[in-house]
Amino acid sequence: MGAVRIAVLDDFQRVATTYGDFDGLTSVGRDGVGGIDAVSVFDRPLTDPAAQLAGYDVVVAMRERTRFPADVLRQLPDLRLLVSTGRRNSAIDLDVARECGITVCGTGHRPAAAAEHTWALILAAARRIPEEDASIRAGGWQKAVGTELEGATLGLVGLGNLGARVARVGAAFGMDVLAWSANLTPERATAAGATAVDKDELFRRSDVVSIHYVLSERSRGIVGAADIARMRPGALLVNTSRAGVLDTAAAAAAAASGAIRLALDVFDVEPLPADDPLRAVPNTVLTGHIGYVTEQQYRVFYADAVEDIRAYLAGEPIRVMNP
Repeated sequence: MGAVRIAVLDDFQRVATTYGDFDGLTSVGRDGVGGIDAVSVFDRPLTDPAAQLAGYDVVVAMRERTRFPADVLRQLPDLRLLVSTGRRNSAIDLDVARECGITVCGTGHRPAAAAEHTWALILAAARRIPEEDASIRAGGWQKAVGTELEGATLGLVGLGNLGARVARVGAAFGMDVLAWSANLTPERATAAGATAVDKDELFRRSDVVSIHYVLSERSRGIVGAADIARMRPGALLVNTSRAGVLDTAAAAAAAASGAIRLALDVFDVEPLPADDPLRAVPNTVLTGHIGYVTEQQYRVFYADAVEDIRAYLAGEPIRVMNP
């Protein structure tokens, strides 16, 4: 490999080179000649990845913001290393990457960020922070009436690492914590401080339902219109997982009617189009997929990405996702 061209994708805040020492990468290429020719930072979503990434040897992708299916990978003959922040990325066809001679590497991650953001959304919705903030900035005072969490019921759809973190905070607030997933056992639920129940019961009893389910073909749409219809009047539905696990249109319709409140950090189309009707739906708290966007998380992502690149150029790739 001669001079190396690196593309850093979806750096909306333009902080990649602040948190990762891209300037400090070795000047020696993998075959002992050449070095880093250029580092290009893209701060907007790619519209045509195959065309826009032509000629790049290394791409650093921010989680699943940019998709790398088979047809895109096969149009990038120069690409040799694809670094994905985080430990998994369902937007990359790992098998085709391997067939094309592209090494895919991951990075570390901090699970606390997403769990904390879940609680930021729950608290913002429960105490109606967005309405109060808008009111006071407009000259108002005490616009809404919030609700307390102590004594309320928290229902968790999914009780993996993130769900268990959210469960512990719910218990600290004095909430009764319920949990459901397809393979959840009573013993696992108890160990996380929750009670295992069936899916229907969880939606009927919970004052707050928070989704923490890994997206797969089996879990796509696992929270649907029928589940939402079972929720208590005024209950809160939160999704910081993946948009695909929730029927977002049904959830938005329920929020628009006043049946439930809705807090979302993930959307079917991202970035959310400026004219998307969801932006105007009442009874909602919306954030732009920032559950993992923290200084601490970015320091891990970008420092590890630089380390991945340096190791690959030295001929000893690390954290390989498609061995």
